[in-house]
Amino acid sequence: MKKIVLSVCTVAAMSSLVFAGGGMKEVTPVVEPVVVIPVVEELSGFYAGLGITAVSIRDSDISVDWGGTTGQDRVGNVSFVAGYNFNEYIAAEGRYTTSFTHDEQVEMSGWSLFVKPQYPVTEDFSVYALLGYGGVNLEGALISNIPVVDVDDSGFQWGIGASYTVMENVSLYADYAWLADDMDNENGAYKLDVDAFTVGVNYLF
Repeated sequence: MKKIVLSVCTVAAMSSLVFAGGGMKEVTPVVEPVVVIPVVEELSGFYAGLGITAVSIRDSDISVDWGGTTGQDRVGNVSFVAGYNFNEYIAAEGRYTTSFTHDEQVEMSGWSLFVKPQYPVTEDFSVYALLGYGGVNLEGALISNIPVVDVDDSGFQWGIGASYTVMENVSLYADYAWLADDMDNENGAYKLDVDAFTVGVNYLF
């Protein structure tokens, strides 16, 4: 009989914990929020590109005249670019260019190795400078009484330009570069200047 009374008291005590005011307490489950972290693919820093280059080759005594003048040739080149962005402010870049068309008879090829300081003006638009060393090879003849050109020389090169990102991995660029200053022709009769304007596209890997 004592055991039955004890059991009744135990059930009553447990009931008082579960019920309040004649009803059962509602238990709300705790749900932890699921945090989804997006995976962002980082670019490697390497890039490569292709450009079309308008080259002016002229006697150093002549000022630039894109309309054509005696002692000057205008050459159309295709240019190949490969580089690496160390960060958004500095890159290293190599270029190779070769002729596919010309006004007269001069053919030009050249190579360049540049340090490329750059500054992001906006998220998509940046400006940059080109500072480095390169070589220029010229063969052919300039206009009228200018003798045959035979030059293979190297030296300091510089340039300025701008680029615009049109897609995450694709950017357009345009720049001007001074490739040679007072290069001696093989016969020593005169000196030559070479500069170039390039427009092209780069792909970032």
